[in-house]
Amino acid sequence: MSKLIRVQLGTGEIKEEEISKDAVLLAGRALTSKLLAEEVNPNCDVFGKNNKLVLASGLYAGTTISCGNRISIGGKSPLTGTIKESNAGGNVAYKMGKLGIRAIVLEGLPKDGSLQILHISNEKMELIPAEEYREMSVYPAAEKLRQQFGDKVGISMIGPTGERRSLASGIANTDKDGRPSRYCGRGGLGALMGSKGIKAIVLDDTNSKGPKTTDKAALKKIRSQLNKEILSNEALGRFTKYGTAGMVDITNNLGALPTRNFSRGSFDLAEEINGNKLHEVITQRGGEGNPTHACMPGCVIRCSNAYPNDKGKEVVAPLEYETIGLVGSNCGIGDLDAIAELNYRCNNLGLDTIDMGGAIAVAMEAGVVPFGDGQGALKLMDEIEENSWLGRILSSGGVRTGQVLGVKRIPAVKGQIMAAYDPRAVKGLGVTYATSTMGADHTAGQTVRMPIEHHSAKGQVEASRKAQITNTMHDCIGTCLFINGAFANNPEWLGNLAEAIHGVPCTYEELQAIAKKTLLLERDFNQRAGFSDNDDRLPEFFYIEENPDSKTVFDVPEEEMRHLFEFD
Repeated sequence: MSKLIRVQLGTGEIKEEEISKDAVLLAGRALTSKLLAEEVNPNCDVFGKNNKLVLASGLYAGTTISCGNRISIGGKSPLTGTIKESNAGGNVAYKMGKLGIRAIVLEGLPKDGSLQILHISNEKMELIPAEEYREMSVYPAAEKLRQQFGDKVGISMIGPTGERRSLASGIANTDKDGRPSRYCGRGGLGALMGSKGIKAIVLDDTNSKGPKTTDKAALKKIRSQLNKEILSNEALGRFTKYGTAGMVDITNNLGALPTRNFSRGSFDLAEEINGNKLHEVITQRGGEGNPTHACMPGCVIRCSNAYPNDKGKEVVAPLEYETIGLVGSNCGIGDLDAIAELNYRCNNLGLDTIDMGGAIAVAMEAGVVPFGDGQGALKLMDEIEENSWLGRILSSGGVRTGQVLGVKRIPAVKGQIMAAYDPRAVKGLGVTYATSTMGADHTAGQTVRMPIEHHSAKGQVEASRKAQITNTMHDCIGTCLFINGAFANNPEWLGNLAEAIHGVPCTYEELQAIAKKTLLLERDFNQRAGFSDNDDRLPEFFYIEENPDSKTVFDVPEEEMRHLFEFD
């Protein structure tokens, strides 16, 4: 049976609770949001003792089911003020599953402002002083942690910006090879972890046997069938070859690729930063580069990559579409080398590349550096590293940066910068941005691959509703959304896998019901925090400024959007 670990930072007490059998299907986002809804006052000070940070593994954690080991991290967001769940791949949820841990809850505040490491192994759980790690950047800190605790551990950690409570800071998670590069980037949760005085959570699963699977034969059979579906799926095959960067051409052709601070939707240098170019550069340079890589154990899609410099030395892994779109085209930068270096610098400081791409772009619009100036953008990262006043403003995220610099066009909802899709050209995603309980987040309800006319207002609310339920369901299970296509003909496998592992009856319909309940819990939390339907809208410029490349404005009726959460 899985357990929940509570860490009281005020006293240093660490307690174990057993997950009851009737709650065994609550995992991932379902669990983070339930705990927050029940235990956190929606009006609490985000950096006060009453906020909590929750890490939850999914239903398949600890197995090698493809795409089945995503980690969910939740709390009341310092960036948005809403409830928040941010998830990532890597090996952290896998280690939690092997250790039999469903969730870790950080509660209270350290009395003396100390910095600590939470170390959990099969033998013990302990808080360890971490003053020697203070203000240490992510990559060197991760290397030192692996030297201290072993190179097979899983790590969730923050960089110096998290310690400084910078609102654009995220939480880095190690991939299966130990790189601290799989980010729960959205919502400023790194700042929340910093407020708890935790530099890192280190998980050592040595001598742990993993989840006690109820029906190993059924699990093996379905996993094999699923892998065959993945490997025969043409769309997933493109992800394997090009990774998420394959989206550049799709959005650019739709007029949805954010360019020069969302002033247009197509980029004249798109072919220099698309999936073809990324694959070409990586394969030609060789060395430590790799065009396809699995971020978590068992994944057969392998949509990740390792990007090398011209000498074959790894710069960053992975380089993904959202970063290419926000740090690249959105800043007018058409150079993969500059984008990769900016990606690395964000990772090393512990920052969300999406919100930082927004911050740099609004700074460019304000004239701090010119659009397209990759070296100028890197100098802005120097400001953050040096913790200058400009650096502090930038690391507070795109909205605060734009407000301080007097920029009118700030592409955000509920304080969070939009991901790399212009909502005037992918209107279903615009509905998601406006209505999501999480702020402007593409993973909350992605519609770009749905068979719908993206430039039309018709049918977009229903498309977003379906996408938000489906995306939330995968967040609750702990699976990567990319795997959804492999379940298209056999959605019952999602429940069958959970039943084979945990021995509790589980259907696809029940998983969808959990997702719907989770969305309503989150919406209720936000309403109790003071949010209303009036907050469920895009910035005004999207309604009145035509995107010159899609020839559209955002025109989905607000009255229609208000009914999105009226589920059957």
